[in-house]
Amino acid sequence: MQHLGTDLARAASVLRSGGLVGMPTETVYGLAANALDVVAVARIFSAKNRPHFDPLIVHLSDWTEVDRVAHEIPSEAQLLWTALGPAPLTYVLPKRPEVPDLVTSGLDHVAVRIPQLILARQLLATAGVPVAAPSANPFGFVSPTTAQHVADQLGDQVDYILDGGACGVGVESTIVAWPEGRAMVLRLGGIPVETLTEILGYEPEIRTSTSKPSAPGMLDAHYAPGKPVRLMAHGTDWSQVTVPQGIQALAFAANDWVASLTTHGDCAEGAQRLFAALREFAASDYRELWIELAPEVGLGRAINDRLRRAAHRAED
Repeated sequence: MQHLGTDLARAASVLRSGGLVGMPTETVYGLAANALDVVAVARIFSAKNRPHFDPLIVHLSDWTEVDRVAHEIPSEAQLLWTALGPAPLTYVLPKRPEVPDLVTSGLDHVAVRIPQLILARQLLATAGVPVAAPSANPFGFVSPTTAQHVADQLGDQVDYILDGGACGVGVESTIVAWPEGRAMVLRLGGIPVETLTEILGYEPEIRTSTSKPSAPGMLDAHYAPGKPVRLMAHGTDWSQVTVPQGIQALAFAANDWVASLTTHGDCAEGAQRLFAALREFAASDYRELWIELAPEVGLGRAINDRLRRAAHRAED
């Protein structure tokens, strides 16, 4: 029987006892387990059918907890934390030996995040353990933005799902690393590159695709709805597009010809609605989705990153 509810103490107890919890965050729902419990972490990979070469993010309740899992924190990481606080931002840091190699895919660094969502931090503080939590969906498919999405996709493989409502950001965290002493973005996400640039004083290099990931979300084919996705250029004149029967068309902003992802072309709204829109398409009778890209600025970069990965499988 599926367990879904709002009992924070119960969710924390499940984490402490080695179970799996569907954990709400401001980005997407995570499939959470005690990051220091190898058996519990192994259950994450099994439930998601996730390859072991794809590392996990460790979630903490506060920056003061970072030294439990990492050391030699770059000064720029501290700078970003001071400026942003809890945020949809993940820091790739040198890991402590206490962190199991399974969490980091054998790498010598660990991805660390302090969620912005108060309920998520309350759960982490109550559980009292670092928590590994990739998105709570089968590997490669659309990420969940409600508790019901987790229940629908993972069912009884999750011991408890903590319902925190719909996710406010809707795309995963931005991931930043310091492989050569300067910041590098490994995944576009909820914190725009422009924000990082303003804080750091320079624009970090963006390196978001690889066949051997050093952070989550770097594989080319990901976030797939299971049916073909065709990307349309931002600014497409939909009045000039003939959409065949059986094709779903989705503009970025509201117009007079096809449905839209946003009402006024706002990227924050688009990010929040993106995965729900892909999920609705996956459940529909449409055989293919034609979707317009967002403007390539701010959160639009993260939206387009997810759309390109969703479309990648169909293009192979």
